Amino acid sequence: MTIRKIAILSLALLLPFSLNAQKKKKRHVKKPVVEVVEEPQEDPRITNMREMTQQIVFIDSIVTDKDSFLSQYRLSSETGTLTTTGQFFGNSLSGYAFLNEMGNKVYFSLAEDSIHRLYTSDKLGTDWSEATPLKGLSDGITDANYPFMMNDGFTFYFAAQGEESIGGYDIFFTRYDSRSGSFLKPENIGMPFNSEANDYMYAADEETGVGYFVSDRRQPEGKVCVYVFILPETRRSYDPSKYTEQQIRGYADITRIADTWGNGNERQAALDRLKAVGTTNARPVAENASATNTVLVINDRQTYTSAADFRSPKAADHYRELLKARERQATIEADLQKTRDRYALADEDGRRLLREVILHNEEQAMQLHNAIHALEKQIRNEENNNIK
Repeated sequence: MTIRKIAILSLALLLPFSLNAQKKKKRHVKKPVVEVVEEPQEDPRITNMREMTQQIVFIDSIVTDKDSFLSQYRLSSETGTLTTTGQFFGNSLSGYAFLNEMGNKVYFSLAEDSIHRLYTSDKLGTDWSEATPLKGLSDGITDANYPFMMNDGFTFYFAAQGEESIGGYDIFFTRYDSRSGSFLKPENIGMPFNSEANDYMYAADEETGVGYFVSDRRQPEGKVCVYVFILPETRRSYDPSKYTEQQIRGYADITRIADTWGNGNERQAALDRLKAVGTTNARPVAENASATNTVLVINDRQTYTSAADFRSPKAADHYRELLKARERQATIEADLQKTRDRYALADEDGRRLLREVILHNEEQAMQLHNAIHALEKQIRNEENNNIK
């Protein structure tokens, strides 16, 4: 065997050992497992609601005890009265109640198994009718409380928990359909009024142009914040081409009420209106029922108390008509109260007769109330057109 053949044979025998050695040297490195953490997705309803945040000027924000927040509400006598269900009926029932301006209709909540429902009752004499559940509010609502009815007798606000709530209590509004005797499907009023915290007890005083609501956002246990704001004439949202996303988020969350003041003139005028009207969340005593209210808010800057204040002679004449209409209203309400008192003392036959009288007088009082509201609006328009 030649040397060349021996060398080739030796290489052939050594080759497998060389390959095995290379295989042994090869290490398998285990790749680390990368855990993918998904960012929590915001509820699309909250995102959409924030994009539609309403432009609101906040006058004040008052931190107070949760159990006594109503003491911070200053409603004019023309708006009605807010109280608790227990205080209104003189018992220990939980819930909240709203008594209308005329004092003949109350909306209130009652709890059953810790779940609140809304009811209404009408007054005849000194008696209140049996509580009647409000129809049309149950769809998507699991708990309803904190009622408030506007002066028109149709626009209704309340707070509720349910499918349409974005967190705790949210504020909703609806309208009463007199044809069906039921309320329309409630709508969430959106931000900045609602948040992922509890927001409730919306009340709007058209006499002063000021509204209120309560929230426990960013508040410690047992505390709430009462927000006081100017009622807007129209609904406007923040234009994303003029405001950054961060700014709109701040307005939606009400992170700083001073950011809504602008030059401060509108806020100061609203504070002056509150002071001029001397509002309080209480009904006037019976002795003052015949007193004529001479105050009329003309605009955000001016409040008149006399015909001499007017620049428009036509508006001044209508203002005098307004004072007479308010006197008639006070007289009708005083007579109505006397009839109710007689009803309380009458027998069954007497009550049957007085019931028709009371219902007729209440209808007259409501018609006069609507006429006064329309006259006030006409006077404002005439005077404001003359001022411009």
